[in-house]
Amino acid sequence: MTIRNGLVFAADCRFHPLNVETDGNIITALSRPGEISGQASPASSPEVDAAGCYVLPGLTDIHFHGCAGHECYGGSPEEAAEHLRHMGEYELSVGVTSICPTAMSLPSEALFHICRGAALFRKEQERGSYPASALLAGIHLEGPFLNPLKKGAQKEDFLRLPDPALLSRLQEAAEGLIRLVTLAPELEGALECIRAIRELRFPDRPLMPSREKIPSFSGKITCSLGHTAADYHTALRAFQAGADHVTHLYNAMPPFHHRKPSLIDAAMDCEHVFVELICDGVHSSPSAVRAAFRLFPGRLVLISDSLEAAGLGSGHFRLGGQDVSVTDGRALLPDGTLAGSVSNLYDCLRKAVSFGIPLEQAAAAATINPCRSVGLDQVLGSIEPGKAAHFLLLDQKDLAVRAVIRDSLILHSGR
Repeated sequence: MTIRNGLVFAADCRFHPLNVETDGNIITALSRPGEISGQASPASSPEVDAAGCYVLPGLTDIHFHGCAGHECYGGSPEEAAEHLRHMGEYELSVGVTSICPTAMSLPSEALFHICRGAALFRKEQERGSYPASALLAGIHLEGPFLNPLKKGAQKEDFLRLPDPALLSRLQEAAEGLIRLVTLAPELEGALECIRAIRELRFPDRPLMPSREKIPSFSGKITCSLGHTAADYHTALRAFQAGADHVTHLYNAMPPFHHRKPSLIDAAMDCEHVFVELICDGVHSSPSAVRAAFRLFPGRLVLISDSLEAAGLGSGHFRLGGQDVSVTDGRALLPDGTLAGSVSNLYDCLRKAVSFGIPLEQAAAAATINPCRSVGLDQVLGSIEPGKAAHFLLLDQKDLAVRAVIRDSLILHSGR
């Protein structure tokens, strides 16, 4: 496949007039219009005319709980895998080509179902099944090792102290798919758990074993701090112990205060730390979004934190076994607690741009930054030879989706 005439978001996080050539599921070459890439394309290779479009890498959402009437949960591994399939189909339709579905604080049995279900779904994708679904790149465990004082929409009954042995068993059930774990660093045993997480490795496995051209990946589990009342020094010790990520900045943590430094300050001072941000227009004000991009240049990760209501409008839904009511884009528990978003990552990207964030910065925060934050950047997140052929084509006038491409599958949208 050759994508021509578009402005391509290249590895330097800037847009350039480039042609992109692919072979199956891998990018093989970039060339300027009129140049010869040196790569011979088959005569039958399709061409995509991207005139008037920005060509972005497919988006990567590393924190979302559900969408399109499904959530990252199931009464059995098979049911969980079926939910993941439907979630992945919706996400791909809006330009999110790789995903890390996120489990909430739940009973251990439910967490094991999620992990085993993810392993089942991933095996099917590795066999070439479900090409019209976003690639399952990992799992995010948001809990259950969270502070009840900052539980947000997490159910307090299921919270518990950090337990490295449980994590190890869950990783075994997931067959190495857990990539991100959120915990509160002030809890008893948290620092020891962070150190243990850093020692847990997942196996070396190709991204798509049935297609040998994509390189394999392996590495660490990322530890994120969130749902926490930690002060600056507690957070700093956690970062020194190996945590290098913050879960949904501003939400479920002490606020930025000029005399009471907290997690936000510690993350700002530790330049290796990536920071998530929900940019749905509800969880953070436009000025707070602009401040976050200034405080964490090159380290901001846009997430949707969506629940099953994403893509469905107002109504009554579920989140981790709890009732949720959605009205005018706000999802609330019965007690009024904000319960995740009803936006997808593409909508969050557009919202960031509408708040005054330059498109290049917003695009990086939805593509390469999440991949860097969880160790996927050798395979995903940027448009350069050797990486996965995942693309999102946006209209240069209004950022409407014009096409989504995963491998050789082209999805066109009427948005």
